[in-house]
Amino acid sequence: MSAGNTDFKNRIIAHPSPNCGDRPGDAKGDRKVDILVLHYTGMQSGAAALDRLCDPAASVSSHYLVEEDGTIFRLVDEDKRAWHAGRGQWQECDDVNSSSIGIEIVNPGHEFGYRPFPDIQIDAVIALCRDILTRHDIRPDRIIAHSDMAPDRKEDPGELFPWDRLAANGIGLWATPDITKGDETCTETEFDAMLDRLGYGPNDALKRRIAFQRHWRPSNISGNVDGECAAILRALLDKAGLY
Repeated sequence: MSAGNTDFKNRIIAHPSPNCGDRPGDAKGDRKVDILVLHYTGMQSGAAALDRLCDPAASVSSHYLVEEDGTIFRLVDEDKRAWHAGRGQWQECDDVNSSSIGIEIVNPGHEFGYRPFPDIQIDAVIALCRDILTRHDIRPDRIIAHSDMAPDRKEDPGELFPWDRLAANGIGLWATPDITKGDETCTETEFDAMLDRLGYGPNDALKRRIAFQRHWRPSNISGNVDGECAAILRALLDKAGLY
């Protein structure tokens, strides 16, 4: 382990949450962690979010909370099931809590004054994600936004979250295809079928398209299917081997 990794781990503060449980076992008696879900807190302060994630009455939690100044709180051990994802689906998994690690990232969110994520906070998120990936075999196409698995009810971490920066550091999928090379248009039906292949569950079609755009085409989150969206989605499917 490098000195940098040691310093990073020394900056993680243990702040246990009671809101967790055992991961249900599979046929072999264990449960593989193979999804990583990123959230924003959507509250007026990090302190308020930390209190809620550790309040037994709230019945919510995550494995980690990353403050705007880069401080990381470990709330639930990775071998435990945190209560962060709720109802939703990604690819074949319809019990995301049982197979995932959840990271809450402090940001007031769309309700309380959504704003860009500070660089120091994103640096901490990247370091944390890279550390998690040393322990768990999580494919890039299974590193997702909360809104990806629950597009009918969630918007986080939203269109200001720098997924491209994470991908440049080996975390998740990103694609910037050159749409000038050919006609990348497709029908809404074709686009929705590709969203199925990527992993989106059977939610409202418009909300799924907007969730896709928040993550992979944040410059325009109208929900309209255009050539740029089609090109990005095809490139993502190709990178993930999901065609």
